Amino acid sequence: MSQHKNITILKIGGSVITDKSSDIGKVQIEEIERICQEISGYSNDLIIVHGAGSYGHPLAKKYDLDNIPDPKGAIITHSSVKSLNEIMVSSLQKAGIDAVSVHPLNNTVSNDGRISDMFLSNIHIMLENGLVPVIHGDVVMDITNTFSVISGDQIVSYLANKLKASRVGIGSIEDGVMDNKGKTLTKITSSNFKEIEKFLGVSKNTDVTGGMLGKVNELLQLCEITGATSYIFNAKKPNNISYFLSGHNIGTAIKK
Repeated sequence: MSQHKNITILKIGGSVITDKSSDIGKVQIEEIERICQEISGYSNDLIIVHGAGSYGHPLAKKYDLDNIPDPKGAIITHSSVKSLNEIMVSSLQKAGIDAVSVHPLNNTVSNDGRISDMFLSNIHIMLENGLVPVIHGDVVMDITNTFSVISGDQIVSYLANKLKASRVGIGSIEDGVMDNKGKTLTKITSSNFKEIEKFLGVSKNTDVTGGMLGKVNELLQLCEITGATSYIFNAKKPNNISYFLSGHNIGTAIKK
């Protein structure tokens, strides 16, 4: 199977495409349609990962899926995030993108909440044939806990490592990572992380996967392993996704 040298992974946060303050799945369809139009001009190898937002976090918390092996709760939560993925894929297809769903429950196994194995041969073939895999935060089978909730951020980090992605972008509702004065930090490294860690809170809305602190931790681990630089930027601002996909640096860089 051929290696892909210029894979871009773009993650769209659940807070961008859903109303994350809602306790039930509530989609932001106008945001999704705008985002899909911005992505439609991109022609290189691309993998899209999106968060679960209000389609996943409230249910995962309700059923306490990281701690209780509740099959009913896992099925309900997966069905909910799958429905959000279907909306995202349908909108991408309407924008002219050959997008296809990839559900982690069907191809991923974790161990104590961390991905231990993900079937990637299908993704390789998709990329070889010009398809755009669209993956999402999900409930997966776990060797230790029966079920675990895997965030989109963890999926991004795993894929970027295994597929040697050349560019990683995390689209959030913030301009990047903020300091205690509300100023966007230009870069975060392992050297300055301890200094700024106290500024990184979890999401003010229901988030079982760690909020901004979780994102930064995942991306720091990625750059330590692969040397890859990632960018956290505001995907709510029109044209920011296009700007990132055009190869520009944007938001906060997470780098060595």
